[in-house]
Amino acid sequence: MPRPKIQRTICGVPANSCFKPNGIPMKQPEQIALDSDEFEALRLVDLLKMQQQHAAIQMGVPRQTLANVLKSARFKLMDCLTHGKALLMKNAPEEKL
Repeated sequence: MPRPKIQRTICGVPANSCFKPNGIPMKQPEQIALDSDEFEALRLVDLLKMQQQHAAIQMGVPRQTLANVLKSARFKLMDCLTHGKALLMKNAPEEKL
């Protein structure tokens, strides 16, 4: 049985719930979901330039957990950018495109 997921503290909210390639209908590209904790980890470490240790404390998770979340988020982001996939923000308000 897997360990229960630690509750994370999420302060940042994405400006949009979806990013997709320009000029392509939303139904066409493959969709990748970015979890709210992945968004928050990227926001703290890459946007706010916070050290991973401090970002982990702010999110309420161990540093290694934050590193794993960052690795997953960065992979998803680069997968979308390089292969023309849509990036959906999980737990964001749903909008119709």
